Amino acid sequence: MNHRRFCCEGERMKERNKFYEQPRWRDLKDRILRRDGYQCKISSRYGRMISAQLVHHIFPLREFPEYAYAEWNLISLCWKEHNKLHDRDTDELTEKGRELLIRTAKKNNIPIPEKYSHPIKARRGNGRPSTI
Repeated sequence: MNHRRFCCEGERMKERNKFYEQPRWRDLKDRILRRDGYQCKISSRYGRMISAQLVHHIFPLREFPEYAYAEWNLISLCWKEHNKLHDRDTDELTEKGRELLIRTAKKNNIPIPEKYSHPIKARRGNGRPSTI
């Protein structure tokens, strides 16, 4: 394990936790949950009525702090759907997370960040990158 990476991740988690403990965030989170009827918005697209357990930043908070409180950037989700949007090993968006980001950007006339405008590269069995 890379000790420096662990320390940086610990600091990043402290900063993230500070954000989520702020009264401004808590009030906005509650407002978004009410707006979305306390339902997971991704599940409801497929006719499944699942209770939302969290509010997700479509444009990741660590990369786009300027959108932290933008209501168009927030969506109520259940944990199952939320976990499909993030690669938990790298903390990067999955293809599904990128698709949601791109749809949201287009809907709100927000420029699509260069990093997210290309398909995710996956590894083939031979170790060379390939486009998913």
